[in-house]
Amino acid sequence: MKLVFALLLGTALSLAPVASAQSSAPPAAAKAEWTVGDFATLPMMEAPALSPDGLHIASRAAINGVQMLVIADIHEGPNRVRSLALGENDLNWWKWVNDDWLIAGIGNETTVEGMPWYLSRVVSVKRDGSEINSLAKNVAAQNADDVIWTARDGSPRILLSYQTSIYYNQPGFWPKVDEIDIATGKMRGVVPPRQHVRSWYADASGIVRMGVGYNDAARMAKLLYRPDAKSAFRTVDRADRRRNESLVVPWLFTADPAKAIASDDRDGADALYELDLATLELGNKIFSAPGFDVGGIEEDAAGTALAGVRYTADAPMVHWFDANLAKIQADIDKAVGDRRARIVSTSRNGQRMIVHVGTPDQPGAYYYYDTDAGAMSLLSKISERFGAKTRLSPVRTIRYKARDGLDIAAVLTVPVGKEAKNLPLILMPHGGPFARDSEEWDWWVQFLAWRGYAVLQPNYRGSSGYGTAFAEKGEGQWGLAMQDDLNDAVDWAVKQGIADGKRVCIVGASYGGYAAMRAAQRDGAKYRCAVSYAGVSDLSAMTRYNSRFLNHGTRKDWMKEQAPDFAAVSPINFAGQFSTPILLMHGKKDRRVPVGQSREIAEKLKAAGKALGSDYLYVEQPLADHFFSREADRVEFLEKLDAFLKAHNPA
Repeated sequence: MKLVFALLLGTALSLAPVASAQSSAPPAAAKAEWTVGDFATLPMMEAPALSPDGLHIASRAAINGVQMLVIADIHEGPNRVRSLALGENDLNWWKWVNDDWLIAGIGNETTVEGMPWYLSRVVSVKRDGSEINSLAKNVAAQNADDVIWTARDGSPRILLSYQTSIYYNQPGFWPKVDEIDIATGKMRGVVPPRQHVRSWYADASGIVRMGVGYNDAARMAKLLYRPDAKSAFRTVDRADRRRNESLVVPWLFTADPAKAIASDDRDGADALYELDLATLELGNKIFSAPGFDVGGIEEDAAGTALAGVRYTADAPMVHWFDANLAKIQADIDKAVGDRRARIVSTSRNGQRMIVHVGTPDQPGAYYYYDTDAGAMSLLSKISERFGAKTRLSPVRTIRYKARDGLDIAAVLTVPVGKEAKNLPLILMPHGGPFARDSEEWDWWVQFLAWRGYAVLQPNYRGSSGYGTAFAEKGEGQWGLAMQDDLNDAVDWAVKQGIADGKRVCIVGASYGGYAAMRAAQRDGAKYRCAVSYAGVSDLSAMTRYNSRFLNHGTRKDWMKEQAPDFAAVSPINFAGQFSTPILLMHGKKDRRVPVGQSREIAEKLKAAGKALGSDYLYVEQPLADHFFSREADRVEFLEKLDAFLKAHNPA
């Protein structure tokens, strides 16, 4: 039996002209007149990408409180800005293919054979708004948005890796690779499906060179490779995940067909190395950031060499290998003073670019820079509420020692105009937990600081970006030593005189929400209140939810490594032990952490005799997702958070 999903999910998409990519927000007001809504406002522009000629932009933008894909022409003209109405679909990514066409990855949840399934698709969009095409629409199954290559010769061609069946015992369950003309929809088979191979990789010329396979039942991975399109794939490496073995997969195929660039943590943190594809031996180290992991690369115009490498130290950083971009970055840095400039996107010839300028205490703006003209012009502010001269609460990185001596970095924000002394404190653990916080604009944090709280964001053990050993210290420590790290951060702030130890609340989302629940249950005497948004309360139930997804055995293995005893560290099993008031909020459309994780802990608290309104409060947002994609949900969250803090930990 073969089941094919023929069309896009839910609501149809349409392109329409709009007057402006910016919402009709009121002008920036004085600090005393700011509102909750000012901090909850969606970004007016997000992740803008330039077309290859540098004359057009595609970005996510907020229009009337809803995020849309917007296409804009740099120069004035009729219908200069067009928006893509997404309906119920998620906008996951977007990318230019040539100067006239771009592609976007979208997704939505639908019911298949009585179960909720998340489907992904790619649509191609003509720049002028005259055409929108759903690619592989008559043959694609569940996952169909893995674009592994785009043409660099100006033609509207891509390579798409996608499933044609949802059934594990059929060949089409494993993705094939087709070349697709995104203007016409015409498809040509390039690589047929192979059992267990989920990921394919192509070089800059469009030759599929590598595949990574994984057998979840055996926990075995394999690496397939060929040097050119005429050769057959052969297995060149294997890895046993039960022994924590891993494969080295190139980040970039170079102009030399026998060489590539890959990352490895042999010196304790992810760094970039040369890779010999014939022997799979790592060669010279190309770049490392001592003490930090490399995060990503920027390719050159040909797609065969490094233009730059990105990483996060205390703040996001970039090292440019391209001499021209390095000089431009240095010149811009000098021009913006104490603000931070980040080159976001460049035209293919490097002449035109988009630059973000801002600070952790100011959301900043995107600028268009034509290097031939020698001047930057404003594209869009991130927020109309906070102008270029507005500086909110200052942000800095501190370091403290955990009780076992481990050095931990944390981001500290102190209310503007207030002395960092004896302040009410919000402890805010990040989600993930394999993630991290850094010195960047954060609307939650700045809202809380505006309300008078110091905010401390610890990068507790198990956080990403600080090397392998630091990440591994989180294994087996969910709700245990990771929780101790949070408490130790509070103790540090109190000892430094920054925080009043009797006025501390913990606030977090996702894993941070789990940590807030765990604190309310395990360490309630330390916190006057707790707030969990989209938090996990039951690790066993989360594992059962994950069992619906491919490679769920590996996911379960990973969860067991992080928390060997689910029951012992799941807050849902200890509702009677909650000893500090907690606000629970969750979006009904959350596809990352199911809403039942908050619903059920609320029910357990009620059954344990906890009083609704004083001991706990549960708020379910019917249209919210995991990522606050709607402005209305942001506003409601901050309003509920604000009221809860005023009741339980007033500033």
